[in-house]
Amino acid sequence: MPTLGQLMRNRDLVFYLSGRFAATLAMLIQSVAVGWQIYDLTGSALALGFVGLAQFLPMVVLTLPAGDIADRVARRLIVGAATLTEAASAGALIWLTVTGATTPGYFYAVLVAFGCARAVMAPAARSFVPMLVTAHELPRAIAVSSSTFQVAVIAGPALGGAIYIFGPAAAYGTCAVLFALSCLTFSLIRKPQAAEEQQGPAISGFERVMAGIAFMRRTPIVLGAISLDLFAVLLGGAVALLPVFAKDILHVGPEGLGLMRSGPAIGALLVNFLIIWKPPSRHTGLWMFGCIGLFGVATIVFGLSTHFLLSLGALMAMGGADMVSVYVRSTIIPLATPRVMLGRVSAVEMLFIGGSNELGEFESGVTAAWFGTVPAVIIGGLGTLGVVGLWMWLFPDLRKVDRLEDVKPPEK
Repeated sequence: MPTLGQLMRNRDLVFYLSGRFAATLAMLIQSVAVGWQIYDLTGSALALGFVGLAQFLPMVVLTLPAGDIADRVARRLIVGAATLTEAASAGALIWLTVTGATTPGYFYAVLVAFGCARAVMAPAARSFVPMLVTAHELPRAIAVSSSTFQVAVIAGPALGGAIYIFGPAAAYGTCAVLFALSCLTFSLIRKPQAAEEQQGPAISGFERVMAGIAFMRRTPIVLGAISLDLFAVLLGGAVALLPVFAKDILHVGPEGLGLMRSGPAIGALLVNFLIIWKPPSRHTGLWMFGCIGLFGVATIVFGLSTHFLLSLGALMAMGGADMVSVYVRSTIIPLATPRVMLGRVSAVEMLFIGGSNELGEFESGVTAAWFGTVPAVIIGGLGTLGVVGLWMWLFPDLRKVDRLEDVKPPEK
């Protein structure tokens, strides 16, 4: 496995990491600002749920076609166009704020456009790293990419909460600049990022788009890894309710909200440093299941807590546990997928995993409206534990994964 210094000599990988960092930082700053502004305007947990739904619906429609495009068009062009659209969305949020057009429906419309850009970008960005490094370099490159992402996830919410003190327009302006910088950085990548199609019978556009789902269905290890995170994240979407906890339960204001949003990322970053230093070498399937179970337990603790430091600790534990699961899944899927299919399989993964984040926010908002905020979080944690037990029984091949380097694409 290459050293960190050897990886950082890869010019295109450095540009990718820089662009991803800027875009992720902007997205998280915007998330904190929108969440606080919408809750401040409405006082409704359900309104926060619609923030997630507005960004989820475009994923349902666009992610699979975007995966096919990612396998046929240079990924830097796709990501560049998407980040420019995200910058324009941030500009629209500035305009709504400074003109006083603060009807929630206008914000949801802008978030739909933002969700469209994310949906188109996700498969290309997700399948970028395997195109920039060798299979031997991939596990450590994924760990480094995850660390970069987690640093942005830590800094983004904290910066969002701090900048929001000067008003939501200041937060959205920062996002617009960062999205534009991300677009510029991705444009500097030179290595080709579109795979050559394998020779074979001609297939229709619809069959090509759906090929990622077909591959996942006939590959249990990929199906199990993707669907496990889908249901675990869907049920454990407590992050959507953080504005409610910050304002009404813990009474910590926007600065506290920013720290709470950073909590999972702090835990994830600490664990990711351990992974870079000493990655799991044996029984990685069991590590994945065990850590998702820990995620469920930490979710329950967070729901029951009325003390800020305990809540922050539970959020950090959730992030650390999730990081192990993400690392295992993010390594297994590209290793088990032929390169020619990476964009389309990544699209399926993003539809399930990325979409479950937004849908989980909606589910949390609805559950909180029905049962109350605290019961909604506890129910989600218990549901996550149930999913872990069921998936260990349904997907024994995933449970039995030992060494990551032994994972290969299925034989034709």
